[in-house]
Amino acid sequence: MTGEDEWRGWRSATEEALYGPGGFYGGAAGPAGHFRTSVHTSALFARAVTRLLGAVDRSLGGPPELAFVDMGAGRGELCAGVLRALPPELADRTRVVAVERAVGRPRGLDPRVEWRAAPPDGVTGLLFANEWLDNVPAEVAEVAEVAPDGRVRLVEVAPDGTERLGPEPSAGERDWLRRWWPLAGAAPGTRAEIGAPRDAAWAAATGTVRRGVAVAVDYAHERAARPPFGTLSGFREGRETRPVPDGSCDLTAHVALDACAAAFTATPGAAAGPGPALLTQREALQGLGVHGGRPPLSLASTDPAAYVRALSGAGEAAELTARGGLGDFGWLLCPVGTELPPLGSEPPPRTTEPPPPGTDPGGGGG
Repeated sequence: MTGEDEWRGWRSATEEALYGPGGFYGGAAGPAGHFRTSVHTSALFARAVTRLLGAVDRSLGGPPELAFVDMGAGRGELCAGVLRALPPELADRTRVVAVERAVGRPRGLDPRVEWRAAPPDGVTGLLFANEWLDNVPAEVAEVAEVAPDGRVRLVEVAPDGTERLGPEPSAGERDWLRRWWPLAGAAPGTRAEIGAPRDAAWAAATGTVRRGVAVAVDYAHERAARPPFGTLSGFREGRETRPVPDGSCDLTAHVALDACAAAFTATPGAAAGPGPALLTQREALQGLGVHGGRPPLSLASTDPAAYVRALSGAGEAAELTARGGLGDFGWLLCPVGTELPPLGSEPPPRTTEPPPPGTDPGGGGG
């Protein structure tokens, strides 16, 4: 039987389950042992981020020190990939910072990577948050019964994942729901994740950028198409599972990136820029030179090894940009004191031969 003191809101329960003693993110396997992000899918992702970093550098006029800050760095995989992809002339003045609160510095990480529990202040460059905001804990609200204004309660959870309805949301939480995830008139059982903590986390992260661009990448939804039953879920060993706040699984929920964008526009840094932009990952990566087109078949005859490498790269690019998958992730780009660097300067590779009949000319990459 669950004791009364064991019930709590999902925000508090998730905080402890992910980041507390014995929490999921402190486990030896690390995130890569349970799920694949774009970083783990292909080195093409790190190369694309490096191209974006170079574009930011050019928009800033080549500052003496250029920062790359990776929020929610896991075990430092993206930082290591960016360092491998940086051209020498840029690497010499690039400060690479991994921000991870759950674990200390991994053994064997490139010594050029600075490891921190919080982002440094006053950086000039690119702050990049890949699948960070979805792990910022949030309360879950549910419509308890039909009423003209919707009777909404917070959902409480026990350590074994059992749920019950708890108190009403706070005034601030109700304001957020009215603006970003309205539940008035919704049927009983309709749910929402209250994204105010994500908005605050993003505003704080962008506030550490003095000049440059902050980018949040995550699975997302917008106000006009919120999922009616929320998105809270668990992941363990590569499979989606029931969310249980006991440290045994990842706990994640999709991000209202439109609300995060609005939170950014209310910060002082936004006043000195053109405002945020929201793209799909497919649009962003294709603009950064990642395309799923197959290499010409003639290459298989002239250089079979190069053809195999190019074909493998095309498959990885297709996965990163796929509709219904990683390609549908949202990219929120927030410029601070500069213009957004243009994407799309690198055209897709051209093939001299048509694809075989019945196949996607874009290689499945959208």
